[in-house]
This record gives sequence, structure tokens and C-alpha cells, in this order.
Amino acid sequence: MRGMFSGIAGVMSLFAFCGAALAAAGPVVHSALGGQILGYDVDQNGTEGILSEYVALNNGLSNVATETFDQASGKIIKIVKEIRNTRDDFATQRVTGTSVGLVLEQIVKGSTKNVFRTLDPLDGNAFTGAWTPPLKKSDNILEISENQGSATTAVLGSHNTENNSASFVFSTNVGENTFGRAFDLKDSLFDFNDTPVMAMDNATNQAVVAASIGCRACGTSLVEVDLTSGKQTEFAGLGLGIVNGIAVDSADGIACTSTEIDFSLEFYNLATHQGTLVVLPGAGSQLQSGQDVEFDPVNKLFLVGQEYTSTGASGSSIQVFDTQGNFVESINGLSLPASSTLIALNPSTRTGYVEVPPSGAELQGFSY
Repeated sequence: MRGMFSGIAGVMSLFAFCGAALAAAGPVVHSALGGQILGYDVDQNGTEGILSEYVALNNGLSNVATETFDQASGKIIKIVKEIRNTRDDFATQRVTGTSVGLVLEQIVKGSTKNVFRTLDPLDGNAFTGAWTPPLKKSDNILEISENQGSATTAVLGSHNTENNSASFVFSTNVGENTFGRAFDLKDSLFDFNDTPVMAMDNATNQAVVAASIGCRACGTSLVEVDLTSGKQTEFAGLGLGIVNGIAVDSADGIACTSTEIDFSLEFYNLATHQGTLVVLPGAGSQLQSGQDVEFDPVNKLFLVGQEYTSTGASGSSIQVFDTQGNFVESINGLSLPASSTLIALNPSTRTGYVEVPPSGAELQGFSY
């Protein structure tokens, strides 16, 4: 049902909280070479996951690999490709569409060439083709939306020239290697320097981008970009400071963001642009702000990473909310990196994986 948050924007604080607290006790994935993981994801329509890794060598080169793993056990299934004594890199991007893995291979021969490899399907455990977005050499990809099961995925990119640092968005079918027109974001607030975040509303075929200048008193803004026409609708957001994460419930037209300074979440009705602000349960400082936000469309839940727990005895947590902004439960006992790390979800099994610091050579499984 779209249009759930009608009326004047509200504010709800959860200084006292109730709900279940779960301990993370899922399987652990160890990278095959023992190297630091550079990107990972799981197939929401299958049983496998994918990661890339590198091992730095004393000679300034690296051993690099991309591999698949079993979601249930955490065991490596196959090293898809390994390169030794190289300056090249692999970096897993996303699993997109229906079971299509996407991996960036950076080939260094004097200059660096970016080649995007696809695994279609992922459980074929082999590179099968290439994704060739119409990018200029100076363009960078900042984010690829998480909306598995839909043929269309949104991409947020940034120009990187002396005269143009604008962000842009476009749609793509990764498996078919097709692309929609790219649209520059008109407001410079959404440029790369202000670390914009993006999710896709499949119901309206819009990219939803959020950003802030980031100062302690600075608010946020969101813009909806029609991926067919390029029409842009910007509105003022709630919360203070950098926007760390965003996810969209397309069926109900709800966006959820996490903000840095006020350790809060914001739930927006995308039809009316009205919203509700929710302080993370038990949080009392910026250290306990939310990071990555992901949406489970099967169980109608938003999951939010939190480096410094506000509900557990120590370590990190994932805080779980329903689509109305009500706190549901905490997944405690995790260890999340300082930078926002992907919560890779499989809604059909109510399980997921996150990266484990400090070595970054493991993924910790959890259930919710």
C-alpha cells in the first residue's frame, strides 16, 4: 500500500526499547587464499554467494581471486579465477537480476583497464560474459542498487574531471548487457564529495538518491530520478549529517535512510515525501549511528548495520525494523568494519553475511 506515512512529518525516539536480541551464530566464510575480501554478495534466488580477495606480496604484487561459496555452510565451492604475482585486482560488485553475478576486474598494463565480468547464472561458477556500461574513462561507479529478482538495476556514478564532478544515474539489465540513458543530477549536493547513497524504486522505475553536506547541523536531501525521462524531484529530508545508507521498499513506496550525527533512521513515504525519524534503540552518541541499510522484501524488514552496538554488551549489531519504523529485534555479537559494509541478505532463508575486521578475510553469517 503506497502512501502510508500521510500528514505532517513526525519524530519518534526509542530511548527505551523492547524486542528480541539474537546472537550471531551463523557459518563463517574464509577466503580461499586467506586474503582480504574486496566485495561480496549472496544470491537471493539460489544457494551460493560470491566474493573477491587479494593477498599482498612482499614484492609489491598480489595474488588475487574471485570465488563462490555455499550460503548454508560457508564453504568455498570454486575459485572462479585466480591470478598470481599481479598488479591486477578483482572486486565483486553485486548479484543482480536473477542470479547474475557481477565482478570488476582491473587489468593493469601501464594504465588501468576496467572490465566487468558476469557469472550468468552464479551457480555456474564461471565467468560467462561481460557487462559494458557506456562510461567515459574519467567516470566512476559509486553504487549499484540491491534489487534482486528484478531485471532492471540502477547505477549511481560520478564524473571525475576538472570541470565536472556531477553524479549521474542510469538503469541497466546486467544479464542482457543493456542500458538506459544516463542522467546527471542537477543539484551539486549529490556530487561525489558529499558521499551520496542510492537505492531503486522498482515500482516507479526511479533511482532514489540521498546526501548531505555532512556538518553537525546540516540536514539531508533526497532526489527521485525517473530512469526513463530523467525527471528529478528533490525534497528535504530528516536527520543530520552524512547519509550512511539507504534502502527502498518498492511495494509500499517507503525509503529508509541512516544518518551519522543524530544516530537515527528516517522512514519516508515516497508518494507524499513525508517522513518519520527514529533514534536507533539505546543509542546515545554518533559512534552508534547506523551504516548500511538493506531491505528484506519477503518479510518486510529493514536491516541496519551498527559498528558500535547500542543493544549488546560489546561489538557490533544489526538493528531490525518493520516498514512502519517499529523496532523488531537486534542481532548482536557481530564485528563490523569502521566503513559501511554490505549486509548481504537472503530473505527466503532469513540469513545473511557481513565482513569481519580487522583482516577482512572472513564473512560472518547470521540469521534473523
